[in-house]
Amino acid sequence: MPDTAALGWIDIVVILTYLLTTAYLGWLGYRGTRSAADFLVGGRGTHPVVMAISYGATFISTAAIVGFGGVAGLFGMSLLWLVFTNIAVGILLAFALLGEPTRRLGHQLGAHTFPELLGKRYQSRAIQLFSGGLIFLFMPLYAAAVMTGGSVFAATQFGIDFEVALLVFALITAAYVIPGGLKAVMYTDTLQGLVMMGAMLFLLVFTYSSLGGIGEAHQALTDMADLVPAPLQEIGHRGWTAMPEFGWGSHQYDLWWIVVSGIILGVSIGVLAQPQLAVRFMTVRSRRELDRAVPIGAVFILLMVGTPYLVGSLSNVWFAKNGPEIHGQLVETLDGEHDHALVQPMVQDAAGHWSVDPARGPVPLIVASRDPARDASGATFTLLGGRSTAITAVGGDADRIIPAYIGAALPRWFGVVFLLALLAAAMSTMSSQFHTIGTAAGRDLYERIGRGRQREPSLMVMRLAVMLGLLIAVTISYAVRQEYVVARFTAIFFGLCAASFLPAYFGALFSRRVTRAGALASMLVGMGVSLFWLVLIKSKEAAAIGLVQHLTGGETSLLADHPNWPMVDPVLIALPAATLTLILVSAVTRPPEPEHLARCFPERTARD
Repeated sequence: MPDTAALGWIDIVVILTYLLTTAYLGWLGYRGTRSAADFLVGGRGTHPVVMAISYGATFISTAAIVGFGGVAGLFGMSLLWLVFTNIAVGILLAFALLGEPTRRLGHQLGAHTFPELLGKRYQSRAIQLFSGGLIFLFMPLYAAAVMTGGSVFAATQFGIDFEVALLVFALITAAYVIPGGLKAVMYTDTLQGLVMMGAMLFLLVFTYSSLGGIGEAHQALTDMADLVPAPLQEIGHRGWTAMPEFGWGSHQYDLWWIVVSGIILGVSIGVLAQPQLAVRFMTVRSRRELDRAVPIGAVFILLMVGTPYLVGSLSNVWFAKNGPEIHGQLVETLDGEHDHALVQPMVQDAAGHWSVDPARGPVPLIVASRDPARDASGATFTLLGGRSTAITAVGGDADRIIPAYIGAALPRWFGVVFLLALLAAAMSTMSSQFHTIGTAAGRDLYERIGRGRQREPSLMVMRLAVMLGLLIAVTISYAVRQEYVVARFTAIFFGLCAASFLPAYFGALFSRRVTRAGALASMLVGMGVSLFWLVLIKSKEAAAIGLVQHLTGGETSLLADHPNWPMVDPVLIALPAATLTLILVSAVTRPPEPEHLARCFPERTARD
């Protein structure tokens, strides 16, 4: 790969022009923000195109482009199922099933935030406080994933220190979300969404054209199945164009449970209960605007998630043809027909002798040359030369696959454009995240703890909360740099939201029988089971936290001796438990007052 280059003056001018345009849109939002309603829901008069692109730009972030794109480079095109579920669940189901009831209920109850919607629907201060507290405490984890993705790309592409890139991302986002509220967020989201779409379209076309077309590229990736690293093969990786091996009771099925339960189901279900997305439904005047937004949002998501997942997988083909050359000694022949071999990398000293590279283990290689060579003792051997996969090129760090591919394969100018796309993706999502953090603290915590002494929440409190959330997210990004951490942080937050909010959210919209006690109990059980599973059962997260190792004498999970369980995502356990709790507790507690239900569901009351 070519060395990274520092930013040139043209790069700086382009980036500053983009940032100034963003700042101008943020100023427009600030100028139009004169009340809490403006800050919280943009005055409820948003155009459907703006709402659709804002929703999509908020949904899609550097977590999807860099994080999940890198995971596709690691695990393969099985992640394309996430594209399908993102559109089917995140757009079609969300807009068709949840959009209008959320908009209508929010308008009828005068709710401005997601926790306030739940709190007013169930007439529960505790539910609003709990929801606001959970968002304020855990959304910085998701924000950290987004910030990490953008910062990794900037560091890889332009030779900037990760810490410097992280600080720049944080300051830019703070500069317009703190003053402008949701109007500024949605204005800038629209610009950023258009930049993202243009960059993704070019990236997709360039990748296929550079690999000889769709058919040739996919066939080449299929033929590379034996180049999958051995540790991934052991847990069920069968190649980048095949689903992982399915089953239960053996470690060879672990990857299927990681991909399907943790990534596909966890993210696609969790998107339905994302507070920063649900509030978008409350920014339009009628169902007509929601219906008009669906096709725009679906096309946007198809391009924005389909492209990085395809490109991430296909980057393995590009690196196998054009990546850095590796030289070493044969360990094992993998495929004689295609000249694939397992090779121990070696380095050459000043005298021309070759010795084993102590920093690297055996890697799969597409052999391009065989030459006689001498080792340090003077003995002759056959030195193999060739190239390997994207995983090998980045040293196994999935978060670096997309940045490394952009830096090595595409023109220099596109690196700047793609940086802007990532900056757009990061800022569009982070602005909504920190806006949600701020409103959770101001509207749902500060005002409710004050028991309504103020008619409107303090804008200053909300802006201070944004700053605090930003500081927490930066700290997490700086401190935690582990295996595909961007995708993992995203999946954790989405799963936690699904388990904690989704049953109560559905009950609020569609059931007259769900009670205040049932909703609160459901939320407590969903959060409790999710955290228990993350801390003590799910091995990746439990090992990072460390508590389970103290309890078990070094094991990474309480169920370490039971294959597959440590790979199951918490949402598959916590969401059913929360749903069952909602049903059982609601069945034995007093239903809501008829007068309140008539206010929440006037159309049903009229029919009755």
